Parts: sequence; structure tokens; C-alpha cells
Amino acid sequence: MKQLLSTNIGRLRIIGFLEGISLLVLLFIAVPIKYIGHDPSIVKAIGPIHGALFLLFIVNTISVGVEQKWQFKTTGKVLLACIIPFGTFYIDRKILREIEPV
Repeated sequence: MKQLLSTNIGRLRIIGFLEGISLLVLLFIAVPIKYIGHDPSIVKAIGPIHGALFLLFIVNTISVGVEQKWQFKTTGKVLLACIIPFGTFYIDRKILREIEPV
């Protein structure tokens, strides 16, 4: 874990994981409870956390993209991943893990 935090790509991977988890919790737990159970409190709690992680992921993706001189296509794929459920996990496996130094 300490090694992941030492690089920008490592930090992006951690933020991506947290953002992906927050999106799944929001979509598959909080929103159904809001509409089926008529209790919006979980959405009110998780929503801002997810929003902050989402913005952090976008800023860090652009930062890493510039640092790594990614093509627009690669940066676009990584950015698109954060709005698709399970997308950040896929991008971590297919793109980010491959360029993370060991």
C-alpha cells in the first residue's frame, strides 16, 4: 500500500478503487433503499463522498495523463470508466496496473 501511495499512478489506482466502490454502494444499496424503503438518508451520506471521489479521480486522471503523455484516447477511456459501474476496476486492470512501476 505504501508503494502505491508513492506514485501518481498508484494514487490514481487507489482513488479509482474507492470511487468505484462508492459508485456501487450508491447505485446498488443507497438508491434502492431511497426509493423502495423511502429513506433518503443513505444517499445523502454517500452522495457527497462519491462526488468528492469522482472529482478527485477526474483531476488525478488528467494529471497522470499529462505526466505520462497519454493520448487523448487513453485519457478518455480512463475518464469514461468513472461513470460506468465496475469501470474503474476494469481500467485499473487493463491500463493502470500495466504502467505502474514495480
